[in-house]
Amino acid sequence: MTKAENPSSRPIDHLARCGAPDAAALLIGDRVTTYAELDAGVGRLASWLLEQAGGPGERVASWSAKTRLACLMPLAAARAGLIHVPVNPLLKGPQVAHILSDSGAKLLVTNGARAEMLGDDLPEECVVQDLKVGEEVIDSGGHALPPSIAESDDLAAILYTSGSTGRPKGVMLSHANLWLGAESVASYLKIVPDDRVLAVLPLSFDYGQNQLLSSWFAGAAVAPLDYLTARDVVKAVARHRATTLAGVPPLWVQLVEAEWPAETAACLKRLTNSGGALTPSLIDAMRRTFPNADIYPMYGLTEAFRSTYLDPKFVADHPTSMGRAIPHAEILVCRPDGTVTADEEPGELVHCGPLVAKGYWRDEERTAQRFKPAPRASHYGGMAVWSGDTVRRDANHLLYFVGRDDAMIKTAGNRVSPTEVEDVAVASGLIYETVAFGVPDPRLGAAIVLIVRGKDGVADKEGLATYLRQNLPNFMQPRAIEWRDALPRNPNGKLDRVAIAADWAKELTA
Repeated sequence: MTKAENPSSRPIDHLARCGAPDAAALLIGDRVTTYAELDAGVGRLASWLLEQAGGPGERVASWSAKTRLACLMPLAAARAGLIHVPVNPLLKGPQVAHILSDSGAKLLVTNGARAEMLGDDLPEECVVQDLKVGEEVIDSGGHALPPSIAESDDLAAILYTSGSTGRPKGVMLSHANLWLGAESVASYLKIVPDDRVLAVLPLSFDYGQNQLLSSWFAGAAVAPLDYLTARDVVKAVARHRATTLAGVPPLWVQLVEAEWPAETAACLKRLTNSGGALTPSLIDAMRRTFPNADIYPMYGLTEAFRSTYLDPKFVADHPTSMGRAIPHAEILVCRPDGTVTADEEPGELVHCGPLVAKGYWRDEERTAQRFKPAPRASHYGGMAVWSGDTVRRDANHLLYFVGRDDAMIKTAGNRVSPTEVEDVAVASGLIYETVAFGVPDPRLGAAIVLIVRGKDGVADKEGLATYLRQNLPNFMQPRAIEWRDALPRNPNGKLDRVAIAADWAKELTA
C-alpha cells in the first residue's frame, strides 16, 4: 500500500506574518498589536531569549498569566531556535520545579512573586528573568531576528501533561506538529481574518495554545483573558465583540447560567469544547444561550494535539459523538493486535499522521508504551499514538467515547494523575498511605476523593488539608478526604483501588 505523504508546513514563528500587516493580531486591554508589530516583537524577543539562554537548542520556560510576552513566547522561542516550555500558571512551586528540572530549562521568564514560590527548589542551572524586562524588550526597537529557517521536524516546544504513573511528562512537539495543528483547526472552524477569538484557556495546554496559533494562521485577532468568574467572560465578549470561544464543560456550565445581554450573546458564532464530553442537556442550554453560534465538540490528547471534531450539523442528532478525524489526522479504532474493529465494536483509538508528537522528553520507557508503529491499515504509517481510550465507530463512521484504560481523573478540563496527588499527600509526613480516585460531579466532570491511613491512628485532618492547599494547585485539591484505620489490599499485597473506591461509594449511599 502506498503511504500518504505528510503535508507541507512552515516554521511556527512564520505565523506572525500570516495576517495583513496593519490588521489586529493581539488584543490585551486597550492595546491593539498589529501583525506588523507582532512580527517585530517576536523578532526582538527572540534575540533577547537567545542571548539569555546561551545558544540554540536550549529550553526556555515561561510561567505567567496571559501577558503579551506569554502570547509571543511560542513564536519567539521558535524563531531563536530554542524550545519553549510553557508552565501552567495554576501550578504550585513543587510542580513547577519538577518541570524546570525535567526539561533542563536554562531560563525561566516569570514575575518576582512566582519566582519566590520556587525558593530553593529552583534548579541551579536555571536563570530567572523578570517578565517586565521581556516586555520592555518587545517595545525596545532593538535587534530583531529574522524569520527562522527551522526544519519541519525540529523540536519547537515541550508541553507537560499529567501521566497515569505520577509526575507530569513532557510531550515533544515539532514545528510541523504546531503548524499543521493550527492549519487544521483554522480550516474546520472556518476562522477568517475578521474573527476575534477570546482565549480563556491556559496557554500551557495544547488546546489553549492553539487558540493563538490557529487564529494567527487565519490572520484573525486573539483576545487573551484571565478570568475569575463567568461574568468576566461575558464582559470580555462584549468588549472585544468576540466571535469565537473555546471552553471545557465546567466553564460552559457556568456560562449558560450567567446573564447574557442578547446583543452580546449574538456576537458569538462558534463555540468549541474539549477536555470532557458535553451532555445533551448542556448542549441544549448552549443553543438557547448562544442562538447564532455553531457548536464544535472535540476530542484530543496532547500527544497528538487534536484527533476528532463533530461537525455542527450532526450535533443535534448525535450529541454524544466525538465526531470524525480532523484534517491532517487519521483515526483508527483497533483491537489489541492492531487490526481495525468492525462497526460498533469497541477498540482503542489510535491516532496516525503528521500531528503525532515526537514522544516524551527524556523518557524512552513511557514513549515506547504510548508511541508505537502505526497499524498496517494506516495510510500514513510511521509512528502512531495509542491513546489508551476505548471508543466505538458507528455505521456513519462517527466515533463515541466508551472509557479509559487507566485511572486518570478528568476534572474541570484537566487530566490529573491519582499518583501525583497521592505522592504529595504522603510527602506531608502525616499519613502512611493513600488512594485517590475520581467520582462523577455535575460541574467538574469528576471530583477527586482521597482515602488515607494516618500515622499511629492519628487523623490530623486540618494539617493534611493545609499541606495539600500549599502544595497542590486548586484543580488537584480533593473534594473529600476520608481517614481509615486500614486499607484493603489485593492478593499481591498492593492497595486494592477498586475495593477502596467501592467501599467509599457504599458509605455514601448508606
